[in-house]
Amino acid sequence: MNPTNINILVEKAADHIGSTWPLYSFVTSNPLSGYEKSPFPEAVQRAKEVLGTSVYPKASIYKKALENGDINAAVLQNLLHKHGYKKLPEHYLTLMESQQTVEDVNQHSDLDRTMVKWLSAFMDEGLAEWEMPFKSSGFYSAWRKLVPYDELLGKIETNDIPKTSQEALTLLSNGLSEKQILEIFTQHLAALPGWVGYIKLRNQNKTAWQKQYPIDLQQYLAVRLWTAKQLGLELISQGNKTQPDPEMAELQYLWLKAWEKSWQLELVHTLGNTPKEIELKEKKTTAPDAQLVFCIDTRSELIRRHVESKGFYETFGYAGFFGIAMDYENAQNGITQKSCPPILDSSYTVKEVAQANKEVEKQKLDRKNEVSQFWNYFLKRMKNMLPSTFGFVEGSGFYYGLHLMARTISPASLYRFSSNKKTSHESVCDPQLQSAQNTNDLNVSIAEQAAIVKSGFDLMGWQNFAPLVVFVGHGSHSANNPFGSSLDCGACAASPGRHNARMLATMANNTEVRKLLATQFDIKIPEATVFLGAEHNTTTDEIELFDKHIPSSHQKLLDNLKSNLEKAQITATQERLGALGNSVSMAQVNASNWGETRPEWGLAKNASFVIAPRKTTQHIDLDGRCFLHSYDWKSDTDGTALEAIMQGPMVVTQWINNHYYFSTVDNEKFGAGTKTTHNITGKFGVVQGNGGDLQTGLPWESLYNADNQPYHSPLRLTVVIQAPKERVNAILSKHEGLRSLVANEWIYLIIMDPEKGKSINWLDQQVLEIKEEEQFINGFLKKNLKEELTIA
Repeated sequence: MNPTNINILVEKAADHIGSTWPLYSFVTSNPLSGYEKSPFPEAVQRAKEVLGTSVYPKASIYKKALENGDINAAVLQNLLHKHGYKKLPEHYLTLMESQQTVEDVNQHSDLDRTMVKWLSAFMDEGLAEWEMPFKSSGFYSAWRKLVPYDELLGKIETNDIPKTSQEALTLLSNGLSEKQILEIFTQHLAALPGWVGYIKLRNQNKTAWQKQYPIDLQQYLAVRLWTAKQLGLELISQGNKTQPDPEMAELQYLWLKAWEKSWQLELVHTLGNTPKEIELKEKKTTAPDAQLVFCIDTRSELIRRHVESKGFYETFGYAGFFGIAMDYENAQNGITQKSCPPILDSSYTVKEVAQANKEVEKQKLDRKNEVSQFWNYFLKRMKNMLPSTFGFVEGSGFYYGLHLMARTISPASLYRFSSNKKTSHESVCDPQLQSAQNTNDLNVSIAEQAAIVKSGFDLMGWQNFAPLVVFVGHGSHSANNPFGSSLDCGACAASPGRHNARMLATMANNTEVRKLLATQFDIKIPEATVFLGAEHNTTTDEIELFDKHIPSSHQKLLDNLKSNLEKAQITATQERLGALGNSVSMAQVNASNWGETRPEWGLAKNASFVIAPRKTTQHIDLDGRCFLHSYDWKSDTDGTALEAIMQGPMVVTQWINNHYYFSTVDNEKFGAGTKTTHNITGKFGVVQGNGGDLQTGLPWESLYNADNQPYHSPLRLTVVIQAPKERVNAILSKHEGLRSLVANEWIYLIIMDPEKGKSINWLDQQVLEIKEEEQFINGFLKKNLKEELTIA
């Protein structure tokens, strides 16, 4: 077969596999992103057949949702009735429960074990003390040189194996049709989707490890198929595949839709009943004491409510990378890491430079970090090197035991001690923006900086400025947690958002940037306005302010803000943890307890994305279920701000939502199983026990309270936009990808049209059919919303 055709077939087969992100940059993404051009029911059915997964919630989970009212019984009954299912829901629950089994499509366990052995050795990223030989020549070439020493495959000589992966695949596919080859490639890539997903990611991102030790899917398939031939295996599994049951798939989907529609009715009712106190607060004409910009992350919804309740404060929602497509060079270890969404190319690099008259302090801090890194390296070598392992462990066991005892008995005290003792570069350094293309150019133009600042103001619909404006990035804190980065800021590629927040504040404080904003864009920032960076610790709800440059004129405002943020931390942790006592201490225990499997819930329970002014959601408890992006349709006259939000944050929140959905409905295949049996491999992933496939999604503890009791409700994302319907439709018609997400039911889209009496337009009439639902829930919407409902 033509080599070009081979490459095309490999790429086509790989569409069925999502990307696997490494532990140190665990970004949530739709594991079925390659299926997004197909309608959701068709896509998940195909994934079920190829990957052997569950794609809908279990019947027991549906039953629980019906019993506790999350699924509105009337909505469910109506939906079933319209599709010809006349019996009571309980009958169909029993039917689903008796037939809901998933066939394991993998018939090549011996082959999988062999491939995992080779992949683990080749793709290791510094965990192994002894490196696999010949890695720099690439996966296929290294395997070809070493496989004669693999006794499992019998006697084999290097010259017996084709010299290149291309030659091997051409030879192995000789005499087969393209359809047969595609089926073979698809089945063998789907056998280990975790490892295959990480190979895909390394190629897409061109990581340093990939450049030094190249591997691609063609090399993987060549090794796998040649090994299968040596083991005497059929290239195509002929397992007893059961035929899909269309009725069962439809029933499962209808129950999912009923659950989603029930949530949408609740959400619309909530948003349509804005509390009276908002109208009173809006009558105030003076600027607030402070304005705080939080990430759109669902965890910000809770803390924003509590901050607003403690004083005259205004909050905004904005993607947590704060519009700066940057990489950040960590001053503590010198490692440069992406700090913006994965879908963006980094335009800038940010590094720490000493403040005026702080060069000596920075040098001392740098030396302290160097010593700390040396001791960490030394201890690791002593623990892992064969000659010193036993003696070191016995000699140091007493001291490790004391430390372990302290972490176990009093983790909160240890957390506070470590936090108070820690000195960070933020205290002596300022962030400096450099071009990613030319790191020798330290002068990113004032025009570029002003454009970044203006973009943020435009997207949020900023109207006026308080004396203090705080950009609040967020990060998490946990101990002994391989999945720790999944709790940091997804908009910053699973890094903390503090660096982006500080960088934006630095630019907004720049006098030249302010002059340009005023003269070219008519954005007049008062001289009295000072911008600060900050970080929200989502495990403890503490907000740390980076206030070293605050003028004395703002000290009283700053002191009041700090005091009120401490009060907000107390009430926020009380609500989140359901505790009235020392809730902050409880949160600190979660952050520092080495045995805590769920230090926080992350973005679990996410179900909606609201793009609207804060007044639409203010004073409303949304239970941490909504991403919140500030947007003012009046100031966005040409719709460019809304277009940017829909193309960026809306797509990313859909990724997050689907990652949580699929990790919940099949935690073994799409998630990561239980943390208690995880083993780290290669520094980049985890496996269950002593081997097997890389775990691709979220661990069970991040999704479930108990067996068959998910904390996260597996629902597709409902996006609510407050803007004229014509504006939203124009954006959808312009972008096929966005239109496809809506048309293929990967997301729901609801428009709150402010030009038509705040009427709510349901864009997907096939899914929602709101007119008929009104009759089944006894005028629920008319009674509570008191608004005209129209179908778009």
